[in-house]
Amino acid sequence: MPSTVTYEHRRGQLHEYFDRTASATWARLTSDAPVSGIRATVREGRRQMRALLLDWLPADLHGVRILDAGCGTGALAAEAAARGADVVAVDLAPSLVEIARQRIDTAGLRGSLRFEVGDFSEARHGQFDYVVAMDSLIHYDAPDIVRVLSELAPRTRHGVCLTFAPRTRLLAAMHAVGRLFPRGDRAPAIVPVEEHRLRGLIADEPQLGEFAAGRCRRIAQGFYTSQALELCAR
Repeated sequence: MPSTVTYEHRRGQLHEYFDRTASATWARLTSDAPVSGIRATVREGRRQMRALLLDWLPADLHGVRILDAGCGTGALAAEAAARGADVVAVDLAPSLVEIARQRIDTAGLRGSLRFEVGDFSEARHGQFDYVVAMDSLIHYDAPDIVRVLSELAPRTRHGVCLTFAPRTRLLAAMHAVGRLFPRGDRAPAIVPVEEHRLRGLIADEPQLGEFAAGRCRRIAQGFYTSQALELCAR
């Protein structure tokens, strides 16, 4: 798996934040409970992004093995398994995985669903037809995103659907302002990435030589902005 200082440091921050600091917040955000207007836009944006990524997968998912890379509370994994996929859903935060296990009735799914705690780039998770990484790479810069993809590619047969934080004026400003807060008060920053740079790094990475960048679409809903990118096996 990636071993750069940047990646390891950021992964530790994400584990601390999502497993402890923001666990209750994310449990509420990903439920049907009432939330503030700002969080409602985030919830709706995530719903739209989840629908988009699932739409990019084959219509018939029976027997298709999928890695939900950074599954959170399991909404995307559950929908894929309901369509017949065999899903391995992995997240760094044990508390979020526990919420997913409590919420989802795996007995009622047409496919299978297994939750695991850990780093989704680890080889122990096995081979997959597709990998979906929804908003789990938005906290990394472009080189680290590509390093993660290069770890996943040799174990992926058909494609990867990922999201990244597009470099917009608003996100760049939020990133800059976030650096002014004391370290103890900061959530892990979303790192804005330029699409053309990410595509260029993907094209230049030898481990991704069997994949080509395809469709790309941005979802912007209130305080939620994320961009989906598809990598397809050649």
